[in-house]
Amino acid sequence: MQQTTAVKQHQNRLTSYQGKVVASATAGFGLENMDVMFLSFALSSIIGELHLNGSQAGLISSITNVGMLMGGVIFGMLADRFGRIKTFTYTIFIFAFATAAMFFASNLTTIYICRFFAGIGAGGEYGIGMTILAESFKKKDMGRISSYVGVAGQGGAILAAVLAAFILPQFGWRALFLFGLIPVLITFFVRHHLKESKAFETSKHDGKGQFKALFATRQLTHQTLGLMFMAIVQIAGYFGLMNWLPAIMQKQLGLTIAGSSTWMISTIIGMSAGMLTFGWVLDKLGARLAYGIFLLASAVSVYILTIPTNTMMMLFAGALVGYFANGMFAGYGAVVSHLYPTEVRATANNVIINVGRAVGGFSSVAIGFILDHYNVMAVMIFLSLLYLMSFVVMMSIKNLRRKEYLSFNRD
Repeated sequence: MQQTTAVKQHQNRLTSYQGKVVASATAGFGLENMDVMFLSFALSSIIGELHLNGSQAGLISSITNVGMLMGGVIFGMLADRFGRIKTFTYTIFIFAFATAAMFFASNLTTIYICRFFAGIGAGGEYGIGMTILAESFKKKDMGRISSYVGVAGQGGAILAAVLAAFILPQFGWRALFLFGLIPVLITFFVRHHLKESKAFETSKHDGKGQFKALFATRQLTHQTLGLMFMAIVQIAGYFGLMNWLPAIMQKQLGLTIAGSSTWMISTIIGMSAGMLTFGWVLDKLGARLAYGIFLLASAVSVYILTIPTNTMMMLFAGALVGYFANGMFAGYGAVVSHLYPTEVRATANNVIINVGRAVGGFSSVAIGFILDHYNVMAVMIFLSLLYLMSFVVMMSIKNLRRKEYLSFNRD
């Protein structure tokens, strides 16, 4: 018994190289999310200084999302053709320098250009980082490992909030974006310590037809479109939780801005715990059961947000909904890396998640429309229906069934 336990502990221990891969991917995604979140905290200051209307301000985020989609497609294909490591560092350079360039932005056009290029870099980084992880670990461990990346993203959001609290009042919104250069430090570590995987070196990567390969057969088309829809719902739920619900709670309970920030922190903690749990369930029980549990729980739990009558109930509700609704995010990199071959893996990861970002990001517009014409309960019904639709789509994807999915773990 002791010998068996020792063997399992040894198997679960990361090698030195695996540790460097995890450190690079988590730091990259965490700091990328920090850069992206800077806009959320600085937006009100930008609106006030440049006298923007709602449409002009909203377009800043939309342009960022479009950049993410373009960057995801372009850099995914480049990574599958020329290699993950160099391409990974290029994406970091782009989103870091484009973020820092906001320091020099004096008009709306410059802001649009900076955010578009920041989106291009950020859109390429996620899928390549997940692909590097997938080719450095056994597939049976990818749910757990990818959950670390998801939690790092939440850490990046918290870091952005802390920096914004100190920098904005003293130095203004432009100085905040200078901290976007921090991720550049990662590139030197990556270039010196990481190398291309054997899987990539031995695969065929001529760069031809990578995007088409995601739709090569009827089953692949169904799988790719299904995963895209699930990613859209995932991002839609996240934007609803983080953009609109704090304002809703603030009005419903008469909270101050500080109280709303506390709600966001409790939600992020719940999200992080959910990601760690989801990664474990994914590895042990397979994708269909993991997503089934979390999607149905999300569809039910959003209604809990209509119940709170005091701050403590609000904090618990936020953490619970965050646990289920965003816990699933950790699984997409693992699932896509399971289901697509090495030669198109980075393209698949980037295209699927960035379609989710580009389309799902418009949920803020939809929720705003619902609030203008109906009430909070209508918003919860909208989000609940999205999760139920995602559940139906997930159940229709053949390779997510337990038998098919877990069979991929043999390598």
